[in-house]
Amino acid sequence: MILVIAEKPSVAQTIAAALGAKKKQDGYIEGDKYLISWCVGHLVQLADAAAYGEQYKKWSYDSLPILPQEWQYTVSADKGKQFATLKNLMHRTDISEVVNACDAGREGELIFRFVYEVAGCKKPMRRLWISSMEESAIKAGFENLKDGRDYDALFASALCRAKADWIIGINATRLFSCLYNRTLNVGRVQTPTLKMLVDRDAAISTFKKEKYYHVRLNLSGAEEAKELKAACEASRAVCTSLVREKKTAAPPKLFDLTSLQREANRIFGYTAKQTLDLAQALYEKKLLTYPRTDSSYLTDDMEETAAKVIALLCGKLPFMAGVGFSPEIARVLNSKKVSDHHAIIPTMELAKTDLAALPESEKNILTLAGARLLFATAAPHSFETVTAVFSCAGADFTARGKTVLAGGWKDLERRYRATLKDKPEADDEDSADGTLPELTEGQSFSNPAAKVTEHDTTPPKPHNEASLLSAMERAGNEDTDPDAERKGLGTPATRAAVIEKLVSSGFVERKGKQLTPTKDGNNLVCILPDNLTSPKLTAEWENNLTQIAKGAADPDEFLSGIEAMARELVKSYPFLSDSDKERFKTEKPEIGKCPRCGSPVHEGKKNYYCSDRDCAFVMWKNDRFFEDRKVTFSPKIAAALLKSGKVKVKGLYSPKTGKTYDGTVVLADTGGKYVNYKIELPKKK
Repeated sequence: MILVIAEKPSVAQTIAAALGAKKKQDGYIEGDKYLISWCVGHLVQLADAAAYGEQYKKWSYDSLPILPQEWQYTVSADKGKQFATLKNLMHRTDISEVVNACDAGREGELIFRFVYEVAGCKKPMRRLWISSMEESAIKAGFENLKDGRDYDALFASALCRAKADWIIGINATRLFSCLYNRTLNVGRVQTPTLKMLVDRDAAISTFKKEKYYHVRLNLSGAEEAKELKAACEASRAVCTSLVREKKTAAPPKLFDLTSLQREANRIFGYTAKQTLDLAQALYEKKLLTYPRTDSSYLTDDMEETAAKVIALLCGKLPFMAGVGFSPEIARVLNSKKVSDHHAIIPTMELAKTDLAALPESEKNILTLAGARLLFATAAPHSFETVTAVFSCAGADFTARGKTVLAGGWKDLERRYRATLKDKPEADDEDSADGTLPELTEGQSFSNPAAKVTEHDTTPPKPHNEASLLSAMERAGNEDTDPDAERKGLGTPATRAAVIEKLVSSGFVERKGKQLTPTKDGNNLVCILPDNLTSPKLTAEWENNLTQIAKGAADPDEFLSGIEAMARELVKSYPFLSDSDKERFKTEKPEIGKCPRCGSPVHEGKKNYYCSDRDCAFVMWKNDRFFEDRKVTFSPKIAAALLKSGKVKVKGLYSPKTGKTYDGTVVLADTGGKYVNYKIELPKKK
């Protein structure tokens, strides 16, 4: 028997179906020749720092840097059962070899090898290396299995990445958290992402508005340019140049995860995580292909599949009603540009599905992915541009216009947009140029009307998830080896989690669609060294990891450099000044002003106290005045007393009569150590 290990249960089921294995067991699927099981993602991981000794269980500056000599591994607490299943299967006497069917890439190699090695497996290992989950591709892959040891260099690269992230992440996080007495998560991807938000926020806050002016000529539809209104109106405008150009706008590429997240944010306002979760839900319903992909192409063997899906979409999507459509599928096929997974498209399962029965958010994402497949295989959009130059009063004025020759894919896009509840803004290129009247070179206009318009320069816009995802995707690319497996900050699968972690950690806040750094976020970027906030670190790592994967660089040399970086980082921050230590101190909300000195008053566990330590003003929550009257001395009451010196209170208990009544509590401050209160009863009519 041959044991096949996939990365996820859903992939294992697809492989089992292709191999004819149908008997479901606990944690695996059994066939005549194969047992197919799965890893559930990162089943085995590098152990936390506490695994290396008691001294690392508590965070302290003196224990840094933490540099493991013998690396420890751990099985995720909630995945122990599946690991035990895999280990038992690997050691079964009837298993002759193990096939690594995890994702065809660096992380897939790491996931399998960790399980294989921690389970102590010594059996022969072969590698399934495919880029498509189509049945034909799976069968072809099993007919051409590779020797697992051919991928040792790729595993070395993956292991170096994991260890390097561990070393820098653990040491930098503990270092700055200990120094500032606040948990400060520092990471190779997270921190440069935060820096991009901080830089954009700074550009907005330091922006200075400047005025500029346009002089426009009104020539029966021709417009544009600069200066001399009076002179122009007393002169003639002559068309000195007329250039016509035929152009085409190529259809957009298919969606990878990042571009799907960007478009869903722009059209529907979904966060990156929401889009990933929705795409994952559709994938698990077999309605969408695997979403965690960085490819925008299909493999060459998917032409027939794509054609069937397109035909299905034409009948299923309302905006395609009545449209004659002949797809150009070859444009989206390129196996060389598919890494772990091909682009995101709907599946043939759509034929059995009532779109109206899906939750609206899932239907939105499925329709968006389907629409993109149609756009990508539609004809190009062609148009003619006209650029006319007019000379008037010694100045040149330019008018631009555009005439559509063939709508192509943009006709489909307009139809799709018309079905949306909230219409997204049109692209600038679609709305920039109008249609010009018929013009000829030498044509003149006497005494043209002219007007001066005043404009202000505008600051950059705050990042939203769409623009931040684009920035993460491009970050450091100019410094990255063209052959590197990963470019930019993070991967399509992790970028959403990075953004969510920045928000949940209190370093970034969402304001509608916008993402802005908090005070703590700005402070964190300020205190960290440049090499931790720059995407260049990721670029340098990826360049080295690419060479290691090719067998052209030494893994030990790379990790020695990472360890040296960690030592230098710790050595560079031996102490902080008292003012620096207070940088991340939590600011307590002010509930009012002190009646004695005017300083802010804050709420403590037992009292409301003046923030000026030299001032003796304090109001105790357990003051007998309130306790005797069975009233909770709440922040609302305290705030009212500080604001106006009195507050109306309902249900005051009278110890003398045993009854309750409504009255006004007055702050009768005597200026001594203790604050006094008195009651004003309503005046009798």
